[in-house]
Amino acid sequence: MSGMHTKFYLDKQNGKWKGVCAGIADYTGVNVLWVRLGAVMLTLMGGFPWTLIAYWITAWMADKKPIHLYAEDKVEQKFWQGVRQSPARTTRDIRSRFREIDRRLADMETFYVSNNKQLADEIESLR
Repeated sequence: MSGMHTKFYLDKQNGKWKGVCAGIADYTGVNVLWVRLGAVMLTLMGGFPWTLIAYWITAWMADKKPIHLYAEDKVEQKFWQGVRQSPARTTRDIRSRFREIDRRLADMETFYVSNNKQLADEIESLR
């Protein structure tokens, strides 16, 4: 399932024409306005006709984004953009979050057990 999240798709729902620029924006996490401006500038600054050829080839070869991948949750969308940009950094971030959660749970356990002698004795007997 995660392979579907890390693949480039045409984003026709958010696209203006064929969805190539919107797909690039979704894939990289860059605002679609900047991608479109970059494509226009590249075309005007000497990329013509190669940028148009590349655009058409991409529109022809890339798959449409499946409807179930249109995340309504912006946090999830940003997460998958982070995975595509840097899987190692995303893994590090998740490990860090789990360490923080584990530390907070240990703090809560210590607080609760220190005030409840019977529970502390039961936990010790399990060890």
